[in-house]
Order: sequence, then structure tokens, then C-alpha cells
Amino acid sequence: MNPDDFRKHGYALVDWIADYLEHSDKYPVLSRVRPRDIVNALPPEAPEDPEPFEQIMRDFERVLVPGLTHWNHPGFMAYFAITGSAPGVLADFLSAALNQQAMLWRTSPAATELEEVTLGWLRKLIGLPGTFEGVVYDTASIATMHALVAAREAAVADVRAKGLAGRSDVPAVAVYCSDQTHSSIDKAVIAIGLGHQSLRKIPTDRDFRMRVDALEAQIARDRADGVLPIAVVPTVGTTSTTSIDPVPAVADVCARERLWMHVDAAYGGVAAMLPSHAHVLAGADRADSIVVNPHKWLFTPFDLSAFYCRRMAVVRAAFSLTPEYLRTPEAADVKNLMDTGVQLGRRFRSLKLWMILRSFGARALRARLAEHIRLAQELASWIDAHPDFERLAPVPFSVVCFRWKPAGMSWSDAEVDAANERLLDLVNASGDIFLSHTRLRGRLAIRVAIGHLRTTDEHVRRAWDLLLSSRELISTP
Repeated sequence: MNPDDFRKHGYALVDWIADYLEHSDKYPVLSRVRPRDIVNALPPEAPEDPEPFEQIMRDFERVLVPGLTHWNHPGFMAYFAITGSAPGVLADFLSAALNQQAMLWRTSPAATELEEVTLGWLRKLIGLPGTFEGVVYDTASIATMHALVAAREAAVADVRAKGLAGRSDVPAVAVYCSDQTHSSIDKAVIAIGLGHQSLRKIPTDRDFRMRVDALEAQIARDRADGVLPIAVVPTVGTTSTTSIDPVPAVADVCARERLWMHVDAAYGGVAAMLPSHAHVLAGADRADSIVVNPHKWLFTPFDLSAFYCRRMAVVRAAFSLTPEYLRTPEAADVKNLMDTGVQLGRRFRSLKLWMILRSFGARALRARLAEHIRLAQELASWIDAHPDFERLAPVPFSVVCFRWKPAGMSWSDAEVDAANERLLDLVNASGDIFLSHTRLRGRLAIRVAIGHLRTTDEHVRRAWDLLLSSRELISTP
């Protein structure tokens, strides 16, 4: 593609993106294609000869757009509603053009040092002390895996050289989290060779927070059985209910038991920017590591996960490996990002967070987070006031979990679950709103996650009205 054609198609593409960001709600939020529709609509082989970019874009709109679930739709209230904001989109566009590979400082001094600066800005905004060094990973799943590798490195002698398999000098190990913790913890212990049986899921209280007494009892049982505890993972904003584990009390246990504490604040951490919610990271300053995801609730295009660690030297001890062809003369004076994880190659992810923080400003970001929390509280008040709906969890952030349970109906739990599944399907079929579900104490819960930049009172009211009207279409479960 020559420069003139690039300009022509680039300007047209920017116009398309600008229109999409402004009017994404013209599409049904949940894709309506059927399995294999996309595969069957495209050729089975790549073309031998060049095709015009105009034709490629026509196929993009004809085949791919109908197969998109529109996460950038203001009616997207499933999972965790994320926003690819315009400054972040432009930054990703620029990053792709620059094509930086920041494995070493010298392969991109700007990408390496901007990551340090930008994560320093975010660290201060959420109230973490300067003792935490930051690094960008793609997702919290990868950040958590690296945290547990560091915990393993700190707890097991010579594990980097000798591993774990077949070692008579290393007992079975244990990692602790709550029964509400994200499944990435399960995958991490599997991936790094600890085995799924090493994971202890600690019971939670009525508000879905880790019970510290149960944690202490489990650690004591494991030590009595000759098991080596190595890490605890409390959560600030669990996936289902956004509950907040008692991090200060967990920190006391970890200090006493000499365990690595990794705080999963992937969703809830950014709320600490608000004076009203600074308390959500209480005790996190005592963590060994913490993860916060700007791509969840800070309007950053997927993906960007901020990992902070007070003991980054342990992370480097676990992962640093420099073959001759990567040795550089300035190595003693710089920090190479390749030393902080499995990846050698690293994209210029910090550019989009830097541009977002500058384009919005902290005051505007705080205002948007506060508005999402207000909208969730308003929805919760409607649910609490309605005799046919039952809220199933507290609302510390901007996620509301509830179910439809008609007053006076003597349905079994299974029938209530089936009715709620049907209700959820009807709401999602509207094209205006997309909601997801979870299961709490064995009961199916509808889950509304408010977090998109363009979500307003109108969209939340539309979701509530659809829930009210759709239940009229369900005569029996």
C-alpha cells in the first residue's frame, strides 16, 4: 500500500471508527449470527493476488460486523462492561504504526520508560506507595500467574533450577483464595506446576468476603499435615459480586505466616481513585503484589493490565535470562522489561494509558467512575423496592446481582432458576441490552455491570423496563 492509498483508506477508516464510537448503539449489542456463519461466509483459502482495500472493508461490514458482540455499546452490561475510548483507540493506532518491541531498553527506550512513568501516575492515583514497581501485562490472569511464580520462587529453594517434580526435599504446597475468586487462580496453579489440588478455596461470609478465621484454620491444618503454604490471593472486586475481601486482616495472616500476598484488584482497584472509595485498597500497601486492570474500568482498549510488586527483584530472579545476543552495554543502568516475565516481546501498551490519563484528566475519570457507582445504587434501589425482585449481594461498586422471584409464587429453586434464565434470554434478545449471569449460594443471579463510558440513566432504565416487561411473557418457569 503506497502512502497516498494509506492516507485515503486511513482517513476513511478513522471516519468509520468515529461514527462507530458515536453510534455503536445502532447495532444489536449481542451478535445474532449462528455458529459457523462467519466461517461459511469466507473463502477457505487466502487469495493469491491482491484485493482492493475497499473490497476488504465491504466484507468486513458484510460478514464480520454482524458477528461482533459490541463491547463498546452503552447497553453492554454483561461481565465487566469495558470501553475502548477514543484516545485509547488513537493510541493503539499509533502504537501499531510504530511497531515497537520493548524487550530491551535499547529496543525501545520510549516504551520502556513511558511504562514506568505511566504506571507511576496510576499508582499515585490509587494510593499505592512508591515502594511498588510496576510492569504492564496483557491481562490479570497473566499478572496473577507471575505473582504465584514469584511466591513459588520465594518459598521453595532452588525451584528455578530444580523445579518441583521428584524432589524429596520439597513438600506439597498450598495457595489460598476465596470461593469467589476468579478462575485464573485455578489456571495459574495448574500452569506453573503446583497442581490444582494445591489450591484451597476458603469459605466466604454472607457478603461473599473471605473468612479470615477459615483461612487461619486451613493454614494450620496444612502445616500440621506437612504442607507448605506459599501464597494468599485476596480480591478487591470479585468477579461475580465485586465483594471486597478483608485485605488488612489477610495481610496480618500473611505477615505472621510469611506468605506472599497477591491482591487481585483487577476490577475494583481503580475505584480507589475516588475519595469515597479509597478504603477499598486498605491493606494493599502491605501486599507483595497487586494487579489493577485499566482495561476493565478505566476506558482503556483491551488489553492492559497493571501489575505492581514490592519485591520485583524476586520476579526478576524467577524470570531473568539473558542470552548473548540480548546482552547490551547499558544493562547495568537500565531495567529491561523482558526480565519481568515469560514474554520476550512486549508491545507499546503504556502509550494508550498515558494518552487516556492525559486526555481525560484524573478529575473527569473520577467523575465517570462515581457516576457508574451512582447508577448501580439507583438500580439496586429499584430492585429492593419491587416485591417481585430479590437482590442477592451488596453493591460496593457498579455491579448488581439479583433475581426475579415473584411474590406469592410457590416455585421451587429450580423453577426460579429456569424463569430467570428465560428472563435473561428475553432481555438479551432485544438487542438493546446485554446482561450476564452468575450463581450465588446455588442460586442463579442476573448480573448487571455498569461501566461503559456512554452508559447513562437512559440505558439503565431501559434494562430495568425490559426486565419488567419481559417477565410478563413468562407464564411458567
